[in-house]
Amino acid sequence: MTERIDVQRTIHADPTTIFAVLSDPRGHVDIDASGMLMDASGERVTAVGDTFVVHMDREALNDYPMGLYDVNVTITTLIPDREIAWTILGQIRPQIGHVYGYTLEPIDGGTLVTSYYDWSNIDPQWRDAGIFPVISEGALRATLGILARTVARAGRIS
Repeated sequence: MTERIDVQRTIHADPTTIFAVLSDPRGHVDIDASGMLMDASGERVTAVGDTFVVHMDREALNDYPMGLYDVNVTITTLIPDREIAWTILGQIRPQIGHVYGYTLEPIDGGTLVTSYYDWSNIDPQWRDAGIFPVISEGALRATLGILARTVARAGRIS
């Protein structure tokens, strides 16, 4: 049984430009394909342990009637222009423990971006609930498409 999803896409931009979107809390909202991320507050992240708040709406998934709520995003990996990952701390107890992230690899013509979602270390209570993965491979892939579009549009505006 897989406990991690990895999807890749070449994006025609340098890693620094892409990382600028991924390290900005509002950038996460801009590229979200799930429809759950409504807004974010906080500063651009620069180190492991940095946090920001994401204002969520679970109704977009139509799976649990949680309505509007906030989660705290805590950065677990941050290598500028190479990798960023985070876990989510919310109201649910025990905390779930899943990790989302991106790796960026410079290639000819742009950057190979890998989006990953890892629930291999989730709390046993949530593993037993059988609700993972919460986000589908298709949603991760769509987010990469939105990231490519967001970066391309930013390049045309600059």
